[in-house]
Amino acid sequence: MSDSVESSNVIKIPVDKLALGMFVTAIDRQQNKVDIRNPGQIKHRDAIVKLKKNNIAVVWVDIERSSDTCGLKKSDRASGSSNPLARKATSTRDGQQAQAKKLLAEAKGLIKKVMSETFEGKAIEVGEFEDVADKMIESVMADADAFKCISALRTKDAYLLEHSINVAFLLVTFGKHLGLDRELLKQMAVGGILHDIGKIKVDNEILHKPSRLTPEEFEHMKLHQVYAIEIMNDTQGLSQVSKDVCLMHHEKLDGKGYPNGLTEDQIPLHGRMSCIVDIFDALTATRCYKEAMSPAAAFKILLSLTPFHLDQKLVYEFIRCVGIYPVGSLVQLSDERIGIVWDSKGRDALHPIVKCFYSLKHKRYTDVTMIDLNKEEVYIERGVSPGALDVDPSPFY
Repeated sequence: MSDSVESSNVIKIPVDKLALGMFVTAIDRQQNKVDIRNPGQIKHRDAIVKLKKNNIAVVWVDIERSSDTCGLKKSDRASGSSNPLARKATSTRDGQQAQAKKLLAEAKGLIKKVMSETFEGKAIEVGEFEDVADKMIESVMADADAFKCISALRTKDAYLLEHSINVAFLLVTFGKHLGLDRELLKQMAVGGILHDIGKIKVDNEILHKPSRLTPEEFEHMKLHQVYAIEIMNDTQGLSQVSKDVCLMHHEKLDGKGYPNGLTEDQIPLHGRMSCIVDIFDALTATRCYKEAMSPAAAFKILLSLTPFHLDQKLVYEFIRCVGIYPVGSLVQLSDERIGIVWDSKGRDALHPIVKCFYSLKHKRYTDVTMIDLNKEEVYIERGVSPGALDVDPSPFY
């Protein structure tokens, strides 16, 4: 496979969504990428017809080498003088997203290192996690939206790392919403980053099984909390709050959770928060065996788990905190455009700024435009998950 096909500038597009000017580098033949001898821009509709006749359903397109008018590129107009809203949103967000991306990479690297060391029996150095937690809090205080957009770019193979970081980030965001003090937020973030540390000792085949676990396998999976207790006990300088977040995220208010079968009055606020956040992030992540759920669909499941499993008042607060259409999530507008919820500061949940890049009506990528729903006649029709669309939104974050 050529370097261009492996680069982040190349995306997979169904043939019926190809547009003139898109630069095709490879085709999908029997679910394998196959480089084509004459890669190039689609100049005529005949080329698309020919691909269809050859039973090619999917191709790989290089964004950088595609024309400016094909709708794939982050349009210059979107940041030019003709669109002050887009220019403002882009210039302020770019720097913050760069910082968020750096923080995410640092946190991933740290978790990877510590998991490896824990597997070898080494003790956890809490100070390193506190440094990352501090940076995470700074990021949320400065602009939580930047981190939300970066964390929306999830990869199936890094689920464990990204889930741990997202749980920490959501706990900080939720805690800030509830008015908790900074030191408590820091301890919760450390607990969030470490909350699945016990999975390092779970059988790899069960941990990464691409289908539903058998009852026996699920019992083995539950042991990750038993392993976590051992790891927590061996960790010096870890606060009780951090331990609680790690050891309580599978407990239930009715006492039927694990590892300790705690009841409602035994689970503190931060423990209840961790239960909600852990489930929400797992539901909205793409896994090897399931597509990501839209936040709205995940909220329905959270509510269905109250009051026996989750704290109902806290679930409603969490929904208020995250918002029905969170920044970074995909939405379909009433005119059938698809976009990313880009900015919601100082706005009600139904009228964010949406970064549109695709038209369902015309089945093609469009010029990137920022739509202020406070000023336009269109409205959000529904939240959507990337898997339901067969469209790759990642280049537009």
